[in-house]
Amino acid sequence: MAETTELAETTDTVEITSADELRELLGDVMPRAAAKERPRLHQRDLEWLAASPFCLVATADSAGNCDVSPKGDPAGQLAHVIDEHTIAIPERPGNRRADGFFNVLDNPHVGLIFLIPGRNETLRINGRARVVREAPYFDEMIVKGFRPKLALVVEIDTIFHHCAKAFMRSALWKPEKWGPDDLPSHAQITKDVMITPESVEELEAYYSEAEYSKKLYAR
Repeated sequence: MAETTELAETTDTVEITSADELRELLGDVMPRAAAKERPRLHQRDLEWLAASPFCLVATADSAGNCDVSPKGDPAGQLAHVIDEHTIAIPERPGNRRADGFFNVLDNPHVGLIFLIPGRNETLRINGRARVVREAPYFDEMIVKGFRPKLALVVEIDTIFHHCAKAFMRSALWKPEKWGPDDLPSHAQITKDVMITPESVEELEAYYSEAEYSKKLYAR
């Protein structure tokens, strides 16, 4: 296992310490970017949410410790629209850390980014969240016969579509631009960074797609 090295800042590092300094460096906000925030869902937003199978949910506790959690479901099942100001993200079985849920109990402010495979734009929602354990709409969030135990209910403060530049720079959806995958398997990484009694071969079986497929919704 490769040893980690500590990177120290050089004396050439110049830190920005004020909002005025940052704004002077970056320049004024582009008019279209400044005007695109909205407080409620538009029909186009509803269409985007219905087509999105994946989102990232950013949370922080009251001390500012952050977490970003990926959420995935079949398109049309990821975000349940309650009304034009509110959506719900169902909880699905995971590792039970529940970092994001615990953060929301401490600090309700959340940020979400909804992706559609192949699309370079994203839909962003910022709002305030609650953790809900039961509601009539839980029956509408059943996937493969499994009903969620919890949902993250988000009251929208701002919503807007984000431009394509980050995805264009990264060529995220262009396999022909991807570099070679020379990284070790997830099982090998787990063995290298954690103290675990299982062998790499046992971990490979545990993390296999066939094995994980059995646990996508079943508890």
